[in-house]
Amino acid sequence: MPVPTRAEAWALLCEYTQNENLRAHALAVEACLRAYAREFGADEELWGITGLLHDFDWERYPQAPDHPLEGSKILRARGYPEELIRAILSHADYMNIPRQTLLEKTLFACDELVGFITAVTLVHPNKSLAEVEASSVKKKFKDKAFARSVNRQDIFRGAEELGVELDAHISFCIETMRGIAAQLGLAGRPLKQT
Repeated sequence: MPVPTRAEAWALLCEYTQNENLRAHALAVEACLRAYAREFGADEELWGITGLLHDFDWERYPQAPDHPLEGSKILRARGYPEELIRAILSHADYMNIPRQTLLEKTLFACDELVGFITAVTLVHPNKSLAEVEASSVKKKFKDKAFARSVNRQDIFRGAEELGVELDAHISFCIETMRGIAAQLGLAGRPLKQT
């Protein structure tokens, strides 16, 4: 089954997701999955659209297992490939779908990390990804009060399942996100004119 176009996937995301922060999260995960697809020689369109749509149903169905179960029904009805749907289902541990493919492992590895990198960026004075390094992200892991909703164990386990070293994974995602920092609202504040 062919992968629907990115324009179709974006329209679906916007239909179900009004919150700009959730859309930005989707864009960041998409960018990281596309970058890893290039790295691994995988299908960049399939991987990118999987990242873009992994949480598209969350705003309407925030409770487990409704998210991502309801979303999977919508995707099937619209003709999305089963490989994409299974990857989205497997990113939620409570669905009890073991992550087997490289796509499934990469989505899981990037999802929580992207959210954490965003949170770290937003506490920097200029709110710019240019200020964020892997070391500053790792330092914030230790602060349990910071970004409390982000599961650090999922970040660590994600890198392990993917078979990548944690520092390299963090750096890879930061660098990828920098490429779309303006779209993410993380390009920094303009300098004050005096």
